[in-house]
Amino acid sequence: MKRIMLTLILLMGIGGYTSYAQSELSLQECLKYALANNQQLARTRMEEDMGRFKTSEVRARALPQVNAQGQYTNNIKKQVIPVPGEFAGGAPGTTLLLEAGVTHNVTASGTVTQEVYNQSVFTGLKAAKAGEDYYRMQTAQSEETVIYNVTQLYYSTLVSREKTIVLDANIEKMTKLVETTSSQVENGLARKIDLDRMRVNLTNYKTQRTQAQNQFQLQSNQLKQMMGMAVTNPINLPSTSFKEIESKATAADFGGMNLDNRIEYRLLKKQEELQAFQKKAYLAEYYPSLALSGNYSYNGISNKFDMLKSKSNGSTASWYDMAAVSLTLKIPIFDGWARRSRVGQANVALKQIKKDMEATTLSLNTQFENAKLQVQNNLSTIKAQKENVDLANEVYNSTQNNYNLGLANLTDLLDAETSLVSAQNNYNEALLQYKLAELDIVKSNGNLKSLLN
Repeated sequence: MKRIMLTLILLMGIGGYTSYAQSELSLQECLKYALANNQQLARTRMEEDMGRFKTSEVRARALPQVNAQGQYTNNIKKQVIPVPGEFAGGAPGTTLLLEAGVTHNVTASGTVTQEVYNQSVFTGLKAAKAGEDYYRMQTAQSEETVIYNVTQLYYSTLVSREKTIVLDANIEKMTKLVETTSSQVENGLARKIDLDRMRVNLTNYKTQRTQAQNQFQLQSNQLKQMMGMAVTNPINLPSTSFKEIESKATAADFGGMNLDNRIEYRLLKKQEELQAFQKKAYLAEYYPSLALSGNYSYNGISNKFDMLKSKSNGSTASWYDMAAVSLTLKIPIFDGWARRSRVGQANVALKQIKKDMEATTLSLNTQFENAKLQVQNNLSTIKAQKENVDLANEVYNSTQNNYNLGLANLTDLLDAETSLVSAQNNYNEALLQYKLAELDIVKSNGNLKSLLN
C-alpha cells in the first residue's frame, strides 16, 4: 500500500511539473512571477522592513525608559577606618581601627526616565517617519527596475526565437531545393557545382540556426534569472505575442512627462526632506533639554546571611528603602563650534541634492523626448522593412520560378534568398526596437506597473 501511495505521489508531481513546463507565460505572468521571486527585490523589501524597525527605535527615545537592577555584595574583608582613641573613650594619642559597613548587602532598585522636552528627539521622530517612506519608495523603484528588465528580456527572447523560425523556414526551402537539384544532377539536368553551392548554403543556414538557438537559450536563461526562476525550469513563450507587435505598432499620444510620476525624482525629493530634518536635528542641539527621572531602591544589610528570614525567626537583617525624583535641565553653552560645523555640512548637502534634482530633471526630460523620437523613427522603419520583406519575398518567388524554367541562374536565386532572410531579420529587429522604445515611453511616464494589467 505504501508503494502504491508513493507511486501516485510521484506521478502527480511529474504531471504537475509537466503541465507547468508546457504552459505558455505571457508578459504579465512573467512580470508577476518576477515581482514575487526576484532576489534583489526581496532584499530591497527587507530594507523596507529594516526602515520600520529603525522608526520604532527612534520612537522609543520619546517613551519612558524603565530599568531595574538587583545587586548582592559580600564584603569579605571590610574597609577599616582609623579614628583617634579618645573618640571612643580610649587614651589620648592612640588610634582605633573601626570596621565600616556590614558583611552582606542586598539592593533592589528601579529607575524611570522621561524626556520632557528634547527638540532633537521630536525632530528625529519626524525624520524616522520620512525615512520609512524613503524605504518604501526604494522598494517601488526596485519593482520598476525588475518590470523594465524583464520586459526588455521578454521581447528580446521573442526576437531570438523569431530568427530561429525564419531560419527553419529557409532551411526547409533549401532542403527541398537540394533534393530537387540532386535528382536533376543524377539525370544530367543540373550541374554538380550548383548542387554543391546549395549544400554549402544549407550548411550555413543550419550553423546560423544553431547560433540563433543558442542565443535564444542564453536570453531565456537571463529572463529566468531576472524572474527569480530556476534556470533548469523550462518555460514556453506564446507563439503569437511577437506577431501581435505589428498590429499594435501605431502612433500614440505620448502626452507630457510628469516628474512627480518618476520614482527617481520622488526619491530625490524625499532625500531633500530627510536632509532638511537632519539640519533641524543639528539646530535642535542649540536648545536646552529637560528630563524627568525617578528612582527607588530597597536595601537589606546584615553581618549574617539571614536576610531571607523574618524577624520572628531571629533574623538580624535590617531593611530600608530610598526614593528620589529629579528634574534635569541641560543648557548647551559652547562646544567649540561643532554644532555650527554640522549645520554647515547639512546646508552643503541640501545644495548638492538641489543640483542632483536639476540634473535628474534634465536627464528625465531628455530620455522622454528621445523615446518619443525613437518610437516615431521605429514606426517608419517598421513600415519600410515590412514593404522590403514583401518585395524581397516577391523577388525570391519570381527568381525561383525563373530558375525552375531555366531563365535565371543559381547565383540569382541564392542572392534573392539571402536578401529575403536579411529583410525578415531586419523587420523583426525593427519590431523589437519599437517595443523597447515604447517601453521607454511607459517608463518616462512613470507607468511601468501598467504592464502588469
